[in-house]
Amino acid sequence: MPSIPFFQVDAFASKTFEGNQACVMQLDAVLPDETLLAIAAENNVAETAYLVPAGEGVWNLRWFTPAVEVPLCGHATLASAHVLFAHGGFAGEAIAFDTVRSGRLVVKRLSGGRLEMDFPSAPVRPVPVTDEITAALGARPVEAWTGMFYAARFETPADVRSLAPDQRALKILGAEGGGWDRGNFGCFALGGENGADATSRFFAPGSGIDEDPATGSWHTMLSRILAENFGKPEARCYQAYPGRGAWVGVKSEGARCKLSGSAVTVIRGEFNL
Repeated sequence: MPSIPFFQVDAFASKTFEGNQACVMQLDAVLPDETLLAIAAENNVAETAYLVPAGEGVWNLRWFTPAVEVPLCGHATLASAHVLFAHGGFAGEAIAFDTVRSGRLVVKRLSGGRLEMDFPSAPVRPVPVTDEITAALGARPVEAWTGMFYAARFETPADVRSLAPDQRALKILGAEGGGWDRGNFGCFALGGENGADATSRFFAPGSGIDEDPATGSWHTMLSRILAENFGKPEARCYQAYPGRGAWVGVKSEGARCKLSGSAVTVIRGEFNL
């Protein structure tokens, strides 16, 4: 029976039970897409990342939820780099990941065990807040933007924490663009506990996840909104998923942004096909 090295990692976390879960699978060669999707469904966490060696310090990288392949995933990229640095014997200072729809992503070591990812950051533009979206979210945002996702700003972090959206309604609404389907909503407010510059949650029924615990791709959009609209090119952001929580450092550089965070290995073993 073929087996694949398997790691489950809490990404954007300083200890187990924080951040977002990702499974990392190191492959010798690419498997059929239907097999990759079936493995991700079996793992049944927000994202499964697949790594295939592509040269010195370079790996091909793809990401699957239990339902779909996604164009960009920050927490599973962070988890992948963590696995290679912590368990894969990689001694360099930077890892390059070549991806299908997001180009080359580079992850560097920082002090204190943190990692920094260099990601694309798509343009955003303001849009009206519609009654349909207000009804689906269960509360009316102060303002909204579109880009790779739909982004909605609320008045206070407490407003964000109390959201209880209608997931079925959200799934068919929102932004269309950036290779993503509708039904992906980032909701945020400025400020928050412990010095947060912004507090957010991310609802993704369009990607097969009602709510994501820690979302790097969302923070590429949030970083641009904070820089262009609120004078915060660098920010310390908290994603307030109930019961977990995640800290994400962001630095906007126009069409690129830097995301930083830590990761913790939770499970190590083999996946038997």
